[in-house]
Amino acid sequence: MTASTPPRWTPDTWRACPIRQVPAYPDEAKLEAMERRIGRYPPLVFAGEARRLKAQLARAAEGRAFVLQGGDCAESFADFTANIIRDTFRVLLQMSVVLTFGASLPVVKMGRMAGQFAKPRSSDTETQGGVTLPSYRGDIVNGPEFTAEARTPDPARIEFGYFQSASTLNLLRAFASGGYADLHEVHRWNLDFVERSPLAGRYADLANRIDETLSFMTACGMTSETTRDMRETDFYISHEALLLPYEQAMTRVDSTTGDWYGCSAHFLWIGDRTRQPEGAHVEFMRGIKNPIGIKVGPTQESGDLLRILDTLNPENESGRITLISRMGADKVETTLPPLIRAVEREGHKVVWLCDAMHGNTVTTVANKLKTRNFDAILSEVRSFFDIHAAEGTWAGGVHVEMTGQEVTECTGGAHRLTESDLTERYETFCDPRLNAEQSLELAFLVAEELKQRRMPSAPMQAAAQ
Repeated sequence: MTASTPPRWTPDTWRACPIRQVPAYPDEAKLEAMERRIGRYPPLVFAGEARRLKAQLARAAEGRAFVLQGGDCAESFADFTANIIRDTFRVLLQMSVVLTFGASLPVVKMGRMAGQFAKPRSSDTETQGGVTLPSYRGDIVNGPEFTAEARTPDPARIEFGYFQSASTLNLLRAFASGGYADLHEVHRWNLDFVERSPLAGRYADLANRIDETLSFMTACGMTSETTRDMRETDFYISHEALLLPYEQAMTRVDSTTGDWYGCSAHFLWIGDRTRQPEGAHVEFMRGIKNPIGIKVGPTQESGDLLRILDTLNPENESGRITLISRMGADKVETTLPPLIRAVEREGHKVVWLCDAMHGNTVTTVANKLKTRNFDAILSEVRSFFDIHAAEGTWAGGVHVEMTGQEVTECTGGAHRLTESDLTERYETFCDPRLNAEQSLELAFLVAEELKQRRMPSAPMQAAAQ
């Protein structure tokens, strides 16, 4: 083996690497038994599906598609209902139709769903009233209630998470292929949204153009009955590959190629806190053939990023790597361009997504709730597009923490939610999410941006005006 040859990979080689964000399970034997148990269960996704997603992401890397990734910051066992799953899926469909028209490109749809149960934390412990307990790390690890019993990591939760993921994915597949995703129905939902929005006049032109396009397609004989793509859609699931014992247990060999795939989701990503080039999470992701993401925050150094890209994608396969920028509206203009230039200089083929949520989180003074301001989110998205235009690269998509419910967790938007409105329906256990109305509003505003950027003669107008 030469110095440039990577060491042999197996699903457990990550265990010899330094690791961060790992729960402290009190009973290792119980954890190991659960890993063996999960390892015998069927895969949740299949290698062929992951390869199909990778091909679609390759088109996004080449500027021939746009990516929409969205869903809960962390799924909750308690919120597992068909209505909640349906409503989030529905809003993602609505957003994708609007973005498809704005970009004049197909939209690759990925949900932070059916497995987004683990969350990184800034501290291993939390203290309340003089009592210190382990931090809540997501329902697949422990419970949010501030009790010693709830906060103790429990391997049994891994099995519960597997079965809930399987049930969620089953329902999503039914929605995607059973007629719920019919393009005409989704557009009708968007018309309903436009009618009740305070910015109805602004969105009416885009909605009417979509309506005209669908009418033209119908006149040409392209209806839901004659065209599969009018009534069905491809929808993929994704989550952060944080809990490596679970991810290893869900790793399988593809019988057709002999390659290893992470079968807990089609798309897995490495978080901003676990992207160390020599770390366990990078090592695990090195060996699976799924398309994978890397969160890129304001502390990311270009040298480390290039090392990670060389490690994870040595053959520079298009569609393999998605870089998810999460800088913050006040940092993106200084921190993102050097990274884009470094990646371009080395010729790496990647998809760039904008996560405008995580870098714009603040805590309110009055009630100590975490929130995000809609204008700051929109500002970072617009800056993301501006930077890529200046660098001559493709802004490949957006990554949004959102829900199909009308929660009140983020301020601003067309309905001008304020800090005093937050307590009305503040339901997240982790990070604040855009509600259904705010999510659709963001999609319409991004569509306006994309549409103007397709017309070089049109003046660039601020989407927030």
